[in-house]
Amino acid sequence: MLWPFNHFRKPRIPPRGTIETIYGMIVTQAREPLFYRDLGVPDTVNGRFDLLLLHLWLVLRRLQPIEGGAEISQALFDCFCEDMDANLREMGVGDLAVPKRMKAFGEAFYGRTAAYDLALAEGREPLAQALCRNVLNGEHIENARRLAFYAERAMSALAELDDARLKAGSWRFPSAARVSVQQ
Repeated sequence: MLWPFNHFRKPRIPPRGTIETIYGMIVTQAREPLFYRDLGVPDTVNGRFDLLLLHLWLVLRRLQPIEGGAEISQALFDCFCEDMDANLREMGVGDLAVPKRMKAFGEAFYGRTAAYDLALAEGREPLAQALCRNVLNGEHIENARRLAFYAERAMSALAELDDARLKAGSWRFPSAARVSVQQ
């Protein structure tokens, strides 16, 4: 007789530790020195932010179709927002300016993910051009092509994971080392 009441349940929220593990992997991969040294990503706040968004997009994209993926995606996005808020405050941004900056972060996230989704549907070269615009400040298309190659490798690696491993955070991004010499 419980069936009429099961629609009142709150969605099952993934454990905080799992979300922090997955988000930590995203941040760690976005800080990989090869991206900055070999692929020309500016080693600036904006460059690091753009790589963080790229890796977050890769993971959220993979989580979309799986059962419970929406809840994990939302929790990851919330963790990202909390991290950005904390970073702004750590950098000395005042309480009144934080909401405006957070709005800009949200717009950047949605704009870039939409651009990457659209470009990905058209192939590697459009993805490389989108990455060139957003990550490499419109310069060094060859580096953007290598970054697109890396993104495709990361998507393939994530696609090969079974859903349980993905949701548990028991995986790693592929190494970016081969991208510095291969396209």
